[in-house]
Amino acid sequence: MRTHQLVLQWIEDQLSSGELTLGGRLPAERSLAEQLHVSRTSVREAIRVMEAMGVVRAGVGSGPDAGTVVIADPTAALGSALRLHVATSHLPVKDIVETRVLLESWAASRAHPDAPALAEAASLLEQMENCSGTEEFLALDVRFHLALADAAGNAVVSAMMGSLREAIQAYAGRITGSLPDWDATAARLRAEHRGILAAIKDGDGGSASQLVADHIEGYYAEAGLGAGA
Repeated sequence: MRTHQLVLQWIEDQLSSGELTLGGRLPAERSLAEQLHVSRTSVREAIRVMEAMGVVRAGVGSGPDAGTVVIADPTAALGSALRLHVATSHLPVKDIVETRVLLESWAASRAHPDAPALAEAASLLEQMENCSGTEEFLALDVRFHLALADAAGNAVVSAMMGSLREAIQAYAGRITGSLPDWDATAARLRAEHRGILAAIKDGDGGSASQLVADHIEGYYAEAGLGAGA
């Protein structure tokens, strides 16, 4: 095992045992290096890895923000990895779309009609009615779908959807040029959004789930990205 992996293993063990908790601070770099009999370079490398994973936040200098603090941002590593793999074509757009349908239809079927996230979704719908430009619409659209996922109350699903956010917005934007009439498409998407939100608020999870699946697949089918594309 490489020395920085020893540091990572120690941090994981401390988190698992409860010795380190959310908001807790890691020992100083020199102290941790001496404790684990590794170099300070190995400690710094391990902390950089953990920071990229969204597990810690490293502060410099002195004062209340100094030191390395345990945080919880599970979308950080997932989002970075997914964006890189999509960019290198290791994850085909088709597979991302299918994953969206899987996650979002499940979330819609279990979304709580009184979830606070639905108020945010309704506000985003209003903004979509008045926005100008494709890029702004798609950014609001992604936030709308994330709010629906949050309404299901499943932290893992919310984290996975959050990690997909930028990838979804990027490839949704790339295919707009293939749409025959963006204004007509935007109007249809807004109407479908309203239908999905209404079904969830009415407690009809089955209908909401099917509406979400049809909504996602319909957008890509209209742009010529069928099931095998």
